[in-house]
Amino acid sequence: CVRDSAGVTFIGGVMEHIEQAGVHSGDSACSLPPYYLSQPTIDEIKRQTAAMAEGLSVVGLMNVQFAIQEVDGKDVIYVLEVNPRASRTVPFVSKATGIQLAKVAARCMAGQTLASQGVTKEVTPPYFSVKEAVFPFVKFPGVDTILGPEMKSTGEVMGVGKTFGEAFVKSQMGAGTKLPTSGKVFLTVKNADKPRAVDIARQLVALGFELVATKGTAAAIEAAGVPVKVVNKVTEGRPHIVDMIKNDEIVMVINTVEERRNAIADSRAIRTSSLLARVTTFTTIFGAEAAVEGMKYLDNLDVYSVQEMHAQLVA
Repeated sequence: CVRDSAGVTFIGGVMEHIEQAGVHSGDSACSLPPYYLSQPTIDEIKRQTAAMAEGLSVVGLMNVQFAIQEVDGKDVIYVLEVNPRASRTVPFVSKATGIQLAKVAARCMAGQTLASQGVTKEVTPPYFSVKEAVFPFVKFPGVDTILGPEMKSTGEVMGVGKTFGEAFVKSQMGAGTKLPTSGKVFLTVKNADKPRAVDIARQLVALGFELVATKGTAAAIEAAGVPVKVVNKVTEGRPHIVDMIKNDEIVMVINTVEERRNAIADSRAIRTSSLLARVTTFTTIFGAEAAVEGMKYLDNLDVYSVQEMHAQLVA
């Protein structure tokens, strides 16, 4: 947000991270406007942001990170951090909304008001913009690609579309992530992610993919009536999943693990082998969900100029 010396606060944008809290914000993809949050939750986030800007007497830019937890069907909002400064997402938000937030904030800090700059109305674009992180993993063979609280990305790209799926798939293309159109997808997920993995599996089969999974994940998928073949973990003997990856039999890997050191170590071979074989890998269930949604639009992408996007904001 931006607040001026007259005490007026302007919400520059509300972005929703795709990966859950626990993954560094710089490594998480995000969507503007939010693709999942309810309008009442978005409104409450805006109210709390304005209240904090007022309470901290901020003049200029301020960014806030929230965490939303669903409890008994209701969203509970937690504040992770508040920073009275710009963040790395300011250029992204500015391009998505057509408002040069850094310039507006600098003028506020120099004494101008938001009203004098004509910045009085919040902008919610009629299209989706997705920011995706770019990782240097291919330059470091053998590194573990699992995401966590330590930032690993070295850049960012942006995708825009009429739907969240279209915007997300464009962001993946920009980041150099190749989403497949056919072949075998491997799934092995932690227990908490299995209900979502079943839905992902169902969508992948509908798109024409074959599925292979480790025993526990395969059992959950089969129980839902979705066809899947069982493959051994590395510790269960050959042929195992790493053999399939090395033999170019797998086109995409979905691998989430319990946040325990031994669990992460046990599945490391899957991720490092996927990296060496240039197999697209998702280590969060929410990233995998977004990818599958985006894959539905691979054959139906349109190109938009920034000018066309911003013209929709004025109309």
